[in-house]
Amino acid sequence: QVQLVESGGGLVQPGTSLRLSCAASGSTLTINTMGWYRQAPGKERELVATLTTGGVTNYADSVKGRFTISRDNAKNTAYLQMNGLKPEDTAVYYCNALSRWPPIRSYWGPGTQVTVSS
Repeated sequence: QVQLVESGGGLVQPGTSLRLSCAASGSTLTINTMGWYRQAPGKERELVATLTTGGVTNYADSVKGRFTISRDNAKNTAYLQMNGLKPEDTAVYYCNALSRWPPIRSYWGPGTQVTVSS
């Protein structure tokens, strides 16, 4: 089993920056892909960014050039650096992890609220 806990969310003004952290514990050596997803009120959960163990990244078009996903395997922690925040970025942000070996398992953190408003 893998446990994930997000931190770093809060209320910020448009144009500012914020860094989210995701601490993983348990069977962390079984993790392949780490990712960040978000869900705004009244909308479906959407992919923000993913990062494989091999270093391959994938970003949603809406955050390309502004957000950066990274991971520190020694610390069992993933990060999401968010720059140039917009009101449209307001959502609950969730950390996700996928296992390496079949059967593939998906793990989720409880989420952290990010609110961008003046």
